[in-house]
Amino acid sequence: MNAGFERAFLLHRRAISDSQWLVDFVVENRGLMRMIARLSGKQAIKHKAQLQPFQALLIRYQGNGELKYLQHFELDTALPALRGDKLYCGFYMNELAARIIPINEPLEQIFSLYFQHLQELAGAKDLGASLRCYELQLLESLGYGVNFDSDYEGDAIDAKGQYDYYPEQGWVRQAQPVQGYGFSGAHIHAFARYDFCEPQVQRAAKHFCRYILKPLLGNKPLKSRELFKSR
Repeated sequence: MNAGFERAFLLHRRAISDSQWLVDFVVENRGLMRMIARLSGKQAIKHKAQLQPFQALLIRYQGNGELKYLQHFELDTALPALRGDKLYCGFYMNELAARIIPINEPLEQIFSLYFQHLQELAGAKDLGASLRCYELQLLESLGYGVNFDSDYEGDAIDAKGQYDYYPEQGWVRQAQPVQGYGFSGAHIHAFARYDFCEPQVQRAAKHFCRYILKPLLGNKPLKSRELFKSR
């Protein structure tokens, strides 16, 4: 690696003038960083074409405040291109990360987690299972991990039981299970193993992940989710 450069992936970019972008990067050993990128001169068209999501980059920046200034970037190792539904899933991964990862907090594992799941997405056959793993592991890395082994009283999750989940408590077993409500113990065990092969488990995991992500995302809808629905 060139001296002074750090590995990064672009998550989001937004034009703030004809020659400047506001860009969010996930940076190795750093976490999420926001920068201003100046793209002008003879190389502007080339640089705009290169500064794309899902492209491994080497970046150099400066600035002591929360907002940094991108000084220079280079293309790093090429990755398999995302196409079709995988591309939409990649947009979701990026938007979710940009929305819930705090800026400039030293979250060293975030880059490795993102890089790992981006590579896995390129070769994934079950995209839903891939996204559920990403969501749960991202939450874990941010300190919002869920204990899938025991309920709020410390008792082991019973595969035959039915449970509700409360963020401030954890899993609470239903005294009288209600059909269609809560999560089965068997499904919770599957969540713990990141085993989303069975359609019923995957549907339950999707519902659960949306539930626990909602407080972090707020009421603003995810653009990538809407784009996927309208594709």
